[in-house]
Amino acid sequence: MSRARLLPVYLEPAPSDAFRRQLDALKLLAEDLVEWQEPVQIASAAGVPTDAVIVPDMSGVAYRSLTEFRSIATPILVVTSEFGTVSMWDWEIRDYLRRRGVETVAPTNLQEFHDIARALAVKTRLREGRMLAYQDDLGAGMQPDIFKRFYWWEDECVQDLQDAFGVTIEHRSYRGLIARADAIEQDRVEAELERISGSVPMGGALGREARLLALRLKLALDDELDETPGVLAAGINCLNESATARTTPCLAWNLLFEERGLMWGCEADLTSMITQFMVWESLRTPAIMTNLYPFLMGDAALKHEKIPYFPPREHPENYILTAHCGFSALMPQSWATRWTLQPPVLEIVDPLANAIDAELPLGDLTIAKITSTMDSFVVTPAQLTNYEQYENSDCLNGAVLRVEDGYRFEEHLASHHAVLCVGDIVRRLDVISGVLGVSMTRI
Repeated sequence: MSRARLLPVYLEPAPSDAFRRQLDALKLLAEDLVEWQEPVQIASAAGVPTDAVIVPDMSGVAYRSLTEFRSIATPILVVTSEFGTVSMWDWEIRDYLRRRGVETVAPTNLQEFHDIARALAVKTRLREGRMLAYQDDLGAGMQPDIFKRFYWWEDECVQDLQDAFGVTIEHRSYRGLIARADAIEQDRVEAELERISGSVPMGGALGREARLLALRLKLALDDELDETPGVLAAGINCLNESATARTTPCLAWNLLFEERGLMWGCEADLTSMITQFMVWESLRTPAIMTNLYPFLMGDAALKHEKIPYFPPREHPENYILTAHCGFSALMPQSWATRWTLQPPVLEIVDPLANAIDAELPLGDLTIAKITSTMDSFVVTPAQLTNYEQYENSDCLNGAVLRVEDGYRFEEHLASHHAVLCVGDIVRRLDVISGVLGVSMTRI
């Protein structure tokens, strides 16, 4: 696993005993998340390549070191207590620096210190990594009136992602991937089915042929990943171009996450992929993509999901139904409280395709998404209140969320695709935003 490079900086002409004690304490507290560089005096910090500067010990010298602080281009961490947090005695110094144009990052608990370290490593991994998108005829396949609208397929989106985070976006042929899957030896596919039998719950209605087709696609992706170093996430334009394959990648994404840690992107949604990657790898909290259907959308949402009504609620304007490909969302087994592979629900995919019926735990969630300018997270705290089932619909098991202000939520959404993160992580996202180089907007 990549580790953040941290450069310890002392303010006095030489390291003090207090500096050395605190640095020793931080090295223990950071566990294996940090690669520690040799400490330097603050006047020399700007010339040292690093992921971030860390100040273990503050003093009044900080007021006379404004020029030196301003010269540092990387994030400046202030972690000055023996508990891995900022010391309350340093609030005045942080305020002094902030009001003179020097932003610092200061954890209020040990978890935030670890989050910051992981986020710094994520920033490096993005610069060195790539995301794969398998697609051929964007918007020309199924439901073209819907799919032609999506920003994540635009060249501008790709360029913005590369400019903002340094990540390489590589487009590959979906048809080529399926041809590779079709060419895999039958014995290898059978062996893969035998290997996962008993560990992957599969609905009884999902026949053997469908399972083998799903595993052919998974093995083809395995081979592509073996040949391509540094892949952080991958996605397929699986719905719009569903005529390309008799299967869908749902089972493949589950297995590839569980076995490789690969983040997935339904419909090759690059912005969801990078949001999921940053949240999971920085905060280690589940982050899944799904569709949002605010109750405020009324018949427009009901018609699309082929459901007769939203469940009755007091203040229905503050509720949202989430569903994707017939169920609440695609998620890996290790994140779910209940999980099973099922036959497909949507009419636009092949009868031999597959879908995942799974549930996150009830309770606190955070809805998040990177914006189209790639410079901000839009986040909303929410409650997952229950699951709703609609027979003979495109929502056999959907999740119901409650937000504080449904009108404001809908007005400021970044996309109909959103990432659901387990827990109330608004504060934690705000902390890591500073080191990832983005801001955060709460709605």
